[in-house]
Amino acid sequence: MSNKRFSLKITVFHGLKAPEEGTLVGYAALIEAYKLAVPMPNQLVLISFKNRKYSTASWKVFTTRHQPEDTLHKQLVFALKYEGVNLLVLKKLFHVVPKQEIENIIKSESLGQYTRRLWFLYEWLLEATLNLPDLNSGNYVNVLDTKLQYAIKGTRSARHRIINNLPGTPEFCPLIFKTDKLDTYINAKLSEQKNTYLNSIHKDVLQRASSFLLLKDSKASFTIENENPGTNRAMRWGKAIGQAGNKPLSIEELERLQQIVIENARFVKLGLRDEGGFVGEHDRSTGAPLPEHISAKHEDIASLLNGLVSANVLMQDAAIDAVLAAASIAFGFVFIHPFVDGNGRLHRYIIHHILAKKEFTKQGVIFPVSASILDHIDDYRKTLESYSHPLLDFISWKETEDHNVIVLNNTIDFYRYFDATKQAEFLYDCVDDTLKRVIPEEVTYLQNYDAFKRYLDNEFEMPDKMVATLIRFLEQNNGVFSKRALKKEFSELEENEVTEIEDNYKLIFLND
Repeated sequence: MSNKRFSLKITVFHGLKAPEEGTLVGYAALIEAYKLAVPMPNQLVLISFKNRKYSTASWKVFTTRHQPEDTLHKQLVFALKYEGVNLLVLKKLFHVVPKQEIENIIKSESLGQYTRRLWFLYEWLLEATLNLPDLNSGNYVNVLDTKLQYAIKGTRSARHRIINNLPGTPEFCPLIFKTDKLDTYINAKLSEQKNTYLNSIHKDVLQRASSFLLLKDSKASFTIENENPGTNRAMRWGKAIGQAGNKPLSIEELERLQQIVIENARFVKLGLRDEGGFVGEHDRSTGAPLPEHISAKHEDIASLLNGLVSANVLMQDAAIDAVLAAASIAFGFVFIHPFVDGNGRLHRYIIHHILAKKEFTKQGVIFPVSASILDHIDDYRKTLESYSHPLLDFISWKETEDHNVIVLNNTIDFYRYFDATKQAEFLYDCVDDTLKRVIPEEVTYLQNYDAFKRYLDNEFEMPDKMVATLIRFLEQNNGVFSKRALKKEFSELEENEVTEIEDNYKLIFLND
């Protein structure tokens, strides 16, 4: 058995100041004891010398009565009980702890619920069987504690008397922790709010709004990538977004969509990468890569995407919320970064796909989340970096002759087993913003447009094309005609008519 020391007295740990002096326990203590090459969990756990219990953004603090024994077994039990399941840490740990030691832990308490979870997770993660007999008694318990983490309904494993409610497979399984923010959003039933709002809108306005929102979302998705597509290209991608959810998600479907996204493939290799990849800049003088994110190794892409597709099928389970499922799959895709180009737009397409497939979006109105993401682009980047930046310390790479990167170590598990909580919270913020601001703004604009057009029709009998031109000019000039417009397009208007039109525009569109 191991004679390692786990509990560690600290005030500062890896540069992070503890809220008070105490003993480090749980996953962080295991990572430190075994020198596991993984990022620290988003929350570390401390036993308070002052016997207090509370939480901060980075710490969970427990009283001395929660102090686990200083053994691998009890530290693991503590971690599972109070920190939930961390698949990445557990898999790395299982690779360095002798198999016999794990078997001895399970034999010592074979009916314990946390020991059974440990047993199941060992065999599930390593796809190996321990030398232990199947259980024939004991109540079934969930792998994931649904008070701590979101889960699917799951299936039973009779060998361990366990319900496997993990929302994925060993090839791909991000997890999301329960937070007050996420629970509040889920309980608010935003999808039902959206449907109630849309039911109150006239069908004609709703159909036109849907078309405008599709184009708006498409353009926003290109803008996020610093591209300015022509209208035809944006409309073509908008049409693809409008069909989200119609076809099953698969590698072949993603490759088809990439061909729609990439207008000119002369300089871009379509299909899955057959080389390394990174997101970042190149040094101006040497051309050396300056990564902000390093993509999955190209040798790992097929396995990761197969796992992602399988996890997506599992998450069609009604027990998992639509936005949480979309966050796990869509952000997992963009972290893998399987293509040379088009990953960001496909990542946002996957959000639409899953929301549609799980019937979050109804009445034929796509949720234009890209427009909200664009309006919160700094938060979006921080959300991506919260995953990417900590990983850079654990990825060994070198520069290639063409100034790309080649990864030298085994990194596949970093893309399989990540904590998607921050990504889920960000996506729910965008969904909420889309419901409460983006869609109503578009609907209100169309209603105002119709009201102003009726006024122009009644007073001036203008053709539709001239109405559209007039409104566009007033929009661009804060409700006032430019001198150029009055000399050219609207030279027939009298001075009093110009004033009347401007006043009515401001009354309807600007509420002046």
